[in-house]
Amino acid sequence: MFKSIFNFILFTSIYISLCAVLMIWQTNQLLGLHYRENTFYLFVFFSTICSYNFHWYLTPGTYSSSERIRWGDRHRPLMLMLCGIGVIGSLWFFWQLRGHWIALSGSAVLTFLYSAPKVPHKAFQWLRKIAIGKTIFLTFVWTYVTTLLPALVAGNAMAAPVIFLTLHRFFLIYAICILFDYRDLESDKKEGIRSLITFLDEKNLNRLYYFALLMAAVSAGLMGPFTTLPAIITLMVPVIGTALITREAQHTSSDYVFYFVLDGFMALSAMLYLLIQVLPGL
Repeated sequence: MFKSIFNFILFTSIYISLCAVLMIWQTNQLLGLHYRENTFYLFVFFSTICSYNFHWYLTPGTYSSSERIRWGDRHRPLMLMLCGIGVIGSLWFFWQLRGHWIALSGSAVLTFLYSAPKVPHKAFQWLRKIAIGKTIFLTFVWTYVTTLLPALVAGNAMAAPVIFLTLHRFFLIYAICILFDYRDLESDKKEGIRSLITFLDEKNLNRLYYFALLMAAVSAGLMGPFTTLPAIITLMVPVIGTALITREAQHTSSDYVFYFVLDGFMALSAMLYLLIQVLPGL
């Protein structure tokens, strides 16, 4: 019973959507952003529900041993329904934020580019041949939506802490995405999608991975003059956690390691920062 509920929350992308909202909340707190936050949270939540269920709906489950993919294959009508709900919800809140339509539309384009190679139409097939496309598109969309976009909506995109937090998020997410490339090797080859792991040899891929982690740590440290020491520590924790789980992630096919632990690492610093804010008041 518990596993069924857990799988539902995880595999319907409710979990990753909540992670996105939590990351934006942290961005608002660290950067002191003020705008229609609740409306933006709901826009991102429904947009994430839509984009992820669309992505998984397009992912064939016939050749995979992944429980995540096989679960999606059994619940395709549910994913299509959630995608529809996500479209309606995101459009509703997009309209309420329409004054920022250019910035918001950028996130939609980046999100679509990630899933576009899976669309069964020749107009999108060329995207499968871009070796870095899959990893870069996903990294950009998460960084943009959770860091740059809130700053743009708040009219505060060029401040130094925005730049440093954006760099931290980008490199942390990029490192996590590289681990996902290891996981997706089988499916990428089956679908003809060129990712980093099908393009680079393992030695150079590992160099790129550890460079990304190093830059994530450095950019977190550069936030020092603009926030508190506990906040910096919370930013460092997922970097260290990702480094520690590297070997496990490179040699496991567990959906829970990837879609719960590693996806959760993106929002871990936000969760820790929330606890710091809440605990003194208890």
